[in-house]
Amino acid sequence: MAAERKLLAKEDRRETGEQVDIPFLILTLLLLAVGLAVLYSASSAQSAYDTGYAITTKYLQKQAVCAVLGIAAMYGFSRIPAGLWYRFAWPLYGISIVLLLSVLVVGQEVNGAKRWISLAGIQFQPSEIAKFTEILVFARLTANYGEKSRTFRYGVLGFGTALLGILVPLALEKHLSAIMLMGMVAVVMMFIAGTRMRWITLGVGGAVVFLLVYIRLMGYAGDRISAWLHPELDPGDTGYQILQSLYAIGSGGVLGLGYGKSRQKYLYLPFQYNDYIFAIACEELGLIGALAIMVLLALLIGRGYRIALKARDRFSTVFAAGLVTLIAVQTILNLCVVTNLLPSTGIALPFFSYGGTALAVNLGEMGIVLNISRNGSRKQNPRRRTEKRLRNQKSGNVRIDHPGP
Repeated sequence: MAAERKLLAKEDRRETGEQVDIPFLILTLLLLAVGLAVLYSASSAQSAYDTGYAITTKYLQKQAVCAVLGIAAMYGFSRIPAGLWYRFAWPLYGISIVLLLSVLVVGQEVNGAKRWISLAGIQFQPSEIAKFTEILVFARLTANYGEKSRTFRYGVLGFGTALLGILVPLALEKHLSAIMLMGMVAVVMMFIAGTRMRWITLGVGGAVVFLLVYIRLMGYAGDRISAWLHPELDPGDTGYQILQSLYAIGSGGVLGLGYGKSRQKYLYLPFQYNDYIFAIACEELGLIGALAIMVLLALLIGRGYRIALKARDRFSTVFAAGLVTLIAVQTILNLCVVTNLLPSTGIALPFFSYGGTALAVNLGEMGIVLNISRNGSRKQNPRRRTEKRLRNQKSGNVRIDHPGP
């Protein structure tokens, strides 16, 4: 009996949170480590220039601090049950809207954009928190609506109203990249929720019209589109960044110039440690290194979707899928911009681009996915399997030497 109790207690620990998805955890930490290494190389020249050639680790130091905070958040969030996020979805949603609106009043301007606020000496972008709360609210609405998500009233108006609550403040901030990103994530989550394709298509059409009007009114049209289509026509101004990015990618070849040996990072490529960090990675690590980075990101995304599919309930499934979709969409958009497949959008590469708020939030979100991976499907309840094996052992039907997986 003592051995049986010990065995069942072990399975209880596994069921209540002692086991997370180890491959997903390893991929997250590996991407973080590679991202910090690439960031150091990409930012070293800019750091030296900004500090009067005193240090080359200015940006790495700040990113490393946020990485530590992010790892702490990842661990802490991996211990918080998904049900608790469900309960606090609407309060967090309200807080994110207040923070977005506060940018318009007390926001700080960085690189020509007013999208940051400072609290207790810590500067961060409220839009990063808004991305998370959008996914959280959509997951809660999906769980509440159930089959009603297929209808126009709930699947379009319900989700659309919640989305507009965040997009309107972002529009006032002229934060087009965040609007595009969150809109794309919303479409994927609506599809996962079960909204009919005709309503999704209608919503996408309306969003495209809105973007075209918004771009025209806010003056985004013209230079960016021209630079995207024909960067060679204005190599000294609007097409400069795109051309420098393509030069970096092309000069890397198959094997690259070698880690730390980029030439474009010496103030030729603007934002070489932020939005265009992948171009520096291509230059130094070559095609092979670039493909390795893409494979790591793809494996993380694929593993994340696997966790979502195995989640115990509808809320957890949609919540995990939304968080993974956020990483996926950011990755695709960033890589397309760097390679000039899309116009410049200002979207960073997850785990690589400089930005403390984004890194810490991304790691915290991965902690939530890890928590959802702890329980998995009810069909694979380890305690129930162990109880069944023990009953069979007592009846003489089967011999057990160890508990098994």
